[in-house]
Amino acid sequence: MFSKKKEGSQIELEQHELLENAQRRIKQKKRLFSHFVIFLIGSVFLVLINKILKYGEGYDWSIWGMIAWAFLFAIHAFNVFITHKFMGKEWERKHREQLVKKQKERIAALQKEIETDFPLSQINKKKE
Repeated sequence: MFSKKKEGSQIELEQHELLENAQRRIKQKKRLFSHFVIFLIGSVFLVLINKILKYGEGYDWSIWGMIAWAFLFAIHAFNVFITHKFMGKEWERKHREQLVKKQKERIAALQKEIETDFPLSQINKKKE
């Protein structure tokens, strides 16, 4: 009876984690798409300002602005599609477990050091 509830809660927890991960990925891709649309609109405005309004007419500065912005967009796309695969949920879990293991080892070493320096038998004798 109790084991079924534990299994059910474990499955619900896993489903909840999967759902959160999916929502996070959707939000990342949605932001990337929004960034692309803003990049296109911004590029058109840069060209309009440079060519139509003739601001800085002697030099095509809008091209450099679009190249810089395209570079930032490429970095954003790289982070969403490539970096996330290598440093995704499993990578985070693995490193979290490693850090917890190191902390437990340090705590155990400190505890052992305290027990050797101040054994409980000597403390109990001093109280009596």
